[in-house]
Amino acid sequence: MRRRNKRGEQFGAAFYFDSKGEVVVRILNKVLVACAIFVAGCTHDRDAATNPFVPQGTLARQGTEIGDEISYWNGTGSEGKPRIVIDLDEQRAYFYKGDQIAGVSIVSTGREGYDTPPGKFRITDKDREHVSSLYGDYVDQSGQVVMENVESDKDPRPRGTSFRGAAMPYFLRIHGAIGMHAGYLPGYPASHGCIRLPENMAIQFFKNAPVGTPVEIRHALAPDYGPSPISERYSGFPSTMDRPITQ
Repeated sequence: MRRRNKRGEQFGAAFYFDSKGEVVVRILNKVLVACAIFVAGCTHDRDAATNPFVPQGTLARQGTEIGDEISYWNGTGSEGKPRIVIDLDEQRAYFYKGDQIAGVSIVSTGREGYDTPPGKFRITDKDREHVSSLYGDYVDQSGQVVMENVESDKDPRPRGTSFRGAAMPYFLRIHGAIGMHAGYLPGYPASHGCIRLPENMAIQFFKNAPVGTPVEIRHALAPDYGPSPISERYSGFPSTMDRPITQ
């Protein structure tokens, strides 16, 4: 009868004194299981690295794409004229059909120095596969990136390279070069002025907003501190500061 090594059992392995080969096999099995778990955990990072909507250059290292528990679309079958409201402080986009909210999306607007301009605009153009003519990478003849995240009108182009514009799918042009499109969302303003949305929300906005749709870009509305019914009821009573002081 084989005698078990109690110390081995404490670590989830059954070792026997009479078989060194068996001990080695059991250890190898444990190592292989651990490696399999590790590889499975890396799958998510590998998928993110190949996602065309996550930039692979300098901007990608400035933040991690956040989870989205806010965005939703509930406008299928809804009627009414469409309009879009973008809140720069909340980093939200609201899609209206008539007076009803059809969808809400998180966004990433222009970072400092490239601020998204507030104002009232209209969608002037739609491009399903838009590519930027200003922002992108300089690549060599084989397509390898030589300089990343460049501005074609400012950054000198190295010899032997060409400019490859950044993809901006489901592009809705609002004002000049400013538009809404699918893109990377790190959880704060990070763009060159455009309004980035998650891909699934960019698709819905693109499908439901025809050319001419009003777009309002604004800062969060100041809270309304107007008189309430309660304050009006007691407005005739003197305040503590107005009462005479008695000894």
